[in-house]
Amino acid sequence: MMYPKARLDALSDGIFGVAMTLLVLDVRLPEAFEPHDGRELVLGLLDLAPKFLPYVLSFVVLGLRWLSNIRVRSRAETCGRKYAEWWLIYHLLITCVPFTTMVVGRFASYAPSIWLYAGDTILISAVSFRLLALTPSFEHADHSRDRQISLTLLTVSSVFAVGWSFVNPRQALWALALNVASPEISRRMGGTT
Repeated sequence: MMYPKARLDALSDGIFGVAMTLLVLDVRLPEAFEPHDGRELVLGLLDLAPKFLPYVLSFVVLGLRWLSNIRVRSRAETCGRKYAEWWLIYHLLITCVPFTTMVVGRFASYAPSIWLYAGDTILISAVSFRLLALTPSFEHADHSRDRQISLTLLTVSSVFAVGWSFVNPRQALWALALNVASPEISRRMGGTT
């Protein structure tokens, strides 16, 4: 059975859009918060920083994954069942990112929250590598190398976050900030990013 690749791509855009929007829903002031002046409001907003960092990092991770996906070029207009099945697994993992972000935003001082988040990103990388191998009529070019660099960096930064969580869970999520360097690394290695 063959599936129209354009339909899969359209659903993918929707999934990424919703997942990236859901990230921000956990960054909110408590319902009972009623500041008496501007200073209290500013302090309340500053108290959101522990939730805002995971939101920003997750948005960057998802944004880089989406950008990487749209750069993959295929001459095929359809794809087979195996590709579609792995594609669904990939998007299942993408839809888990808002949940893992919420957990790490609320429980940043506990290492298992980092493990959950990093486990999801490691699985996203692994499934992405599989999808890359299954992409029908895949056009190999600089963007495939860029994608491999990006996925490798996501895996390495996630493993680093897990290791760092044993020392300081509150700081461990910062390891994922390394993903911001992906376009620069690709550029320096002669890519097109």
